[in-house]
Amino acid sequence: MVAPPDNDVIWARSLHHSHNGSPGLGGVSIGVRDAEILAVTGPRGSGKTTLLHCLSGRLVPQEGEVWFNSVPVHTMAPRVREQLRRERFGWIASDPELVPELTVWENTALPLLLRGVSHRAARKTATEWLERLDIAAFARKRPHVLLQAQRQRISVARALAAQPTVIFADEPTATLHRADRTQVLRTLTTAARSHGITVVLATHDAEVAALADRTVPLLDGRCVATGALPAKPEAEGRAACSLSV
Repeated sequence: MVAPPDNDVIWARSLHHSHNGSPGLGGVSIGVRDAEILAVTGPRGSGKTTLLHCLSGRLVPQEGEVWFNSVPVHTMAPRVREQLRRERFGWIASDPELVPELTVWENTALPLLLRGVSHRAARKTATEWLERLDIAAFARKRPHVLLQAQRQRISVARALAAQPTVIFADEPTATLHRADRTQVLRTLTTAARSHGITVVLATHDAEVAALADRTVPLLDGRCVATGALPAKPEAEGRAACSLSV
């Protein structure tokens, strides 16, 4: 194994993965800097979701390496990877993954409660994020009575309330109308920058990708190019993504 660069919070090399014989990733290498927002772009079926699943430890690649803060994720035992996801990673899916039996604030506070945070402190933190996403009025309701856009705001609040090192967002605004999408994205990106949270964002929407510091386009499971805002001095000359075969 090759040691990852010191300034990469997430680093992956030569990721290969297929689904029932269909290629998902075909040799992707990628580095994500601490506290940056990186957009993984491409059409449906390009491998964006598979890449996020591998980087977050939800899926172990069939070949390749994934590192988080210089610790190999791909060799962790399932229980350790689950603990890593619970304590250090946040996840926002395109379809809100909420627990129907829990209220809005309980869903938001769930990652904190699972860590052993006190009921009072977890509720306070959850309520603060629900207020920032303009959804606190529904704190005592259950998800099934809310609109899709409201449920998605809850999933964003839950990810932020957990104070993760990295948030993985898989098409987080795909089901939202333009106005809702703008508010959710503004809250997510502003909070990430102010709290030093790294965000890896999968999207096929050019407007969403424009909010990121860098973009990594995928096509058929491979990087095809790299787009970036002006590079940080220490990162000049190093590509965000490369092909490995």
